[in-house]
Amino acid sequence: MNTHTPTKPEAMKHHGPFRTAGGLLLLALLSGLLPACGTGGAASEAPAADTIPVRVMTVRSAPQAMTVEVPGLFTTNDEAALSFLVGGIVQQVKVQEGDAVKAGQLLATLDPTAINTQLEQAQLAFDKAERDQQRAQALFADSVASLQTLQNARTALDLARQQLTAARYARQHAEIRADGDGFVLRKFVNPGQLVDAGTPVLLVNGAGRGPWMLEAGLSDKDWARVRTGDSADVRCDAFPDAVMHAVVESRSMGADPRSGTFQVKLRILGPGPRLASGLYGKATIHVPGRDSLTAIPYEALLDGDGGHGLVFLADGGKARRLPVAVHELRADSALVSGPRPGQQLIVQGGPYLNDGSLIRVERATADPEPREP
Repeated sequence: MNTHTPTKPEAMKHHGPFRTAGGLLLLALLSGLLPACGTGGAASEAPAADTIPVRVMTVRSAPQAMTVEVPGLFTTNDEAALSFLVGGIVQQVKVQEGDAVKAGQLLATLDPTAINTQLEQAQLAFDKAERDQQRAQALFADSVASLQTLQNARTALDLARQQLTAARYARQHAEIRADGDGFVLRKFVNPGQLVDAGTPVLLVNGAGRGPWMLEAGLSDKDWARVRTGDSADVRCDAFPDAVMHAVVESRSMGADPRSGTFQVKLRILGPGPRLASGLYGKATIHVPGRDSLTAIPYEALLDGDGGHGLVFLADGGKARRLPVAVHELRADSALVSGPRPGQQLIVQGGPYLNDGSLIRVERATADPEPREP
């Protein structure tokens, strides 16, 4: 049997392609490992992570004027609930709601029967006490009555005199008269109705002599901003073309338990339309700048929730997240507190950032100039 043994050239010819590919692969692996086998100075560094391009603006804080919008009702500063000093049956009510009244005008009366009876009883008691005192004085002068008897008679006379004065005063206030010019706002009772002492009968105001007021309720946040003396512009729905100037007259130091708001009164300045108590109005209170705030574009404000939000600052090539307080939203910007003057605020690229992200500042953005609302 003839066995053919290939010669060396034939073997190389048969296996040559495989050996050549393996050699190339081995050569490539060795070329990749050779630089790593050198000294530390020859070691290659890892490529830098991708950076996010952003645009920034320089923070410039300054006191910013703000406005507070609040609805309210028109009233006067001298509304009064009128009532009788004593109880009884209402005899007549001479006015109706909306009527104009003059100072001293008779508005309502009680049936005088019971009051006159009490007055007559007080008068009779006083007359008797006066006679007893005169008799005791004469007996004491004749040394018949003691000093104690005379003193008791004088005390009884003084008590009767005070009771007579009270009865006369009650008879005088068995009727209600207007204490000034104004209007009747509410009528609570009608003739023939039994009322107790102090029960409101009429609600009147002094619109004929006092200034008009706008009563409104502020939230706790707005209450902290508004101060007495701040100016305001007031509009009334009944007179949409009239703009009345006002000033904050007073603000309550406690919340209304029914509404939870803080009451504020704005005094209307100068002449205006003919108003009526209870008309609906709106006030724009101008609050001077008291806090150092920053006007930032809306693009820079992230994750807004109520009066809070987030912004990013450029700090040494990295983004730093900063919580801010939002004080007011304007037409093209937001007033916030938190950033300090001189810091670099990221105004574009914020949605793509995390705290500590690498950034590249492309160019600075001009500081915004927000328009007044």
